[in-house]
Amino acid sequence: MITRQIAPAIRDQIGKYSVIMITGPRQSGKTTLIREYFPDLPYLSLEHPATRQQLAADPNALFHQYGHRLILDEVQRLPVLLSYIQGIVDEDRDSLFILSGSQNYLMMEGVSQTLAGRVALFYLLPLSYTELSSANYHHLNINELIWSGGYPRIYDRQVDVNAFYQSYIETYVQRDVRLIRNVGNLNVFNQFLAVCATFAGQELNRNALAAAAGVSHTTVGNWLSILEASYIIYRVHPYYRNFKKRLVKSPRLYFYDTGLACALLRIRSAAALQNYYQRGALFENWVVTELAKAYYNAGDRPPFYYWRDSNQREIDLLVDLGTAIRPIEIKSGSTYSNDFFKHLAWFTELSPIPIETPTVIYGGDQDWAADYGQLVSWRRVSSLLNE
Repeated sequence: MITRQIAPAIRDQIGKYSVIMITGPRQSGKTTLIREYFPDLPYLSLEHPATRQQLAADPNALFHQYGHRLILDEVQRLPVLLSYIQGIVDEDRDSLFILSGSQNYLMMEGVSQTLAGRVALFYLLPLSYTELSSANYHHLNINELIWSGGYPRIYDRQVDVNAFYQSYIETYVQRDVRLIRNVGNLNVFNQFLAVCATFAGQELNRNALAAAAGVSHTTVGNWLSILEASYIIYRVHPYYRNFKKRLVKSPRLYFYDTGLACALLRIRSAAALQNYYQRGALFENWVVTELAKAYYNAGDRPPFYYWRDSNQREIDLLVDLGTAIRPIEIKSGSTYSNDFFKHLAWFTELSPIPIETPTVIYGGDQDWAADYGQLVSWRRVSSLLNE
C-alpha cells in the first residue's frame, strides 16, 4: 500500500470526534486507507445489496451485533443509518464510527442534517506527487504524471492507463450519475463530460459549454452540480475582495484528476500530450490540484481563487492567507522567461492587500529567487505551501 499523507490528520481527530467521515472520488483509496489504519474495527460495505437490504429492514440489528465502534463504507447508500449514529454518539462517549462515501451530495445532505458538530470530515483525493515519489515513482516526468493521473489502482496493480479510465468513465456514468440524479440520456451526458474536459484549467463559459454539448443552459448548471458532487470537477472562483477594478466573474473549471481529463480528451499516451494544444491548461490543472491535495491531506480546505481584470491581466492562483494573499503564476514551459514574473510584478504594485512570496511554478527542474519572487519547479509543488 502507498502511504497516504492524510493519515496523521485523521489519527489526530480520534478521541476528539466520535465520527470520522472520509469522502472523495470513487477509487481514490478510501476503503484501503480505512481498513489499513483501523484494522481492529468491524468493517461493513453498503455497496453489497444483501447487506444494504438487511440493514434497511432492521438498522438496530447492526449496532446490537457490532457495537458502537465500526467502519461503514459507502454510507451514502443507506443514509438512514446516520440518524441512528447521531443518537448513539450523543449517549456513548466511547463510540467511534469511521464512515466513507464517494458521493458528496447524497452523503453530505444527511451529514449536515444529523451529524453537524459531531463529525470530522476529510477529503481523500487521488495520489499526490509526494505520495507517488515516496513509493518510488519519482522518476516519472511531468507528462507521464498528467496523463496517468493519480488513481492508486494504476500504480498498485499496474493497470493499463487507457483501460482504467475507459472503465472508470463507463462505471461512473452508469452507476454514480444515476444515483445522484435521473439523467435521461446518458449518451448526451457522456458528451457533456467530454466537453467539460476541453475547459479544464480555463474559465467556464456556460453558453459555450451548452452549445458544444447540445444542451440547455439550465441543464449545464444541473450537470455541473452532478460532476462536482461526485468529485469529477471543482471550480475556483475569482477573487474580488478590496479591488475596485472591473473583474471577470466566471469561475475556472478543474478536474480532480488530470488522467481522467486526458482520457476524455482522447489523449492516448504521455508522448502525445507533449504537443497537445491544451497542454498548458492541463499542466495548470495538475499544479492547482496538487496544491489542493496538500491542503486536504493536512485536514484543511484550499482557500484558492484566481484574479483577472477586463484587460485580460490575470494571476492564475491566489491563496488567501487571511492577513495576506500569495499570488502564484503557472507556466508549463521548462525554460525560464523574463515574462514569467510580468503579471506578478504588476499585481504586487496594484494589490491593496499585503502580498506574501509571489511565486511562479513552471515545467523546469531548477529553483531560484528572482527580483519579484521565487521560481519553483513542478517537482516541489506538493510541499510548496507547507513551507
